Amino acid sequence: MDMSTSGWIILIVVVVVVLAVALAVAAAARNRSRAARRDEAQAKREQAAGDATHLADSGRRAQQAEAEAEAARLQAERAESRASEARQVHDVERAEHEDQVREADRIDPDVDHRSRDYEPRTLEDGTGEAGPQQPR
Repeated sequence: MDMSTSGWIILIVVVVVVLAVALAVAAAARNRSRAARRDEAQAKREQAAGDATHLADSGRRAQQAEAEAEAARLQAERAESRASEARQVHDVERAEHEDQVREADRIDPDVDHRSRDYEPRTLEDGTGEAGPQQPR
């Protein structure tokens, strides 16, 4: 089967037309896809613009919570400082009290304040009274 020149020309024209149609269909599909992606992008931008109000509100709430936390930290620091000062005052007063008891024990002839197991009896030791130690 010998193809004539006109047969080859027809075949080439048909192939070119088929390729042109295929390219046109592909270009149309690509354009539809790009248009759909453009529409999707625009919808996302509109949604993001609507969320911006919510974002501003949540930002204000976060700033308010941070300010409240900072105020609470400062208040806690002041309370800790007062507690520390009160503890120091208590320690000094306890030491003064123990010194008084030791001095009383030192001059009390019934208390052996030089004993190795000597400990002053203070009001803090849970006995409810200060005074000479009873022998153990």
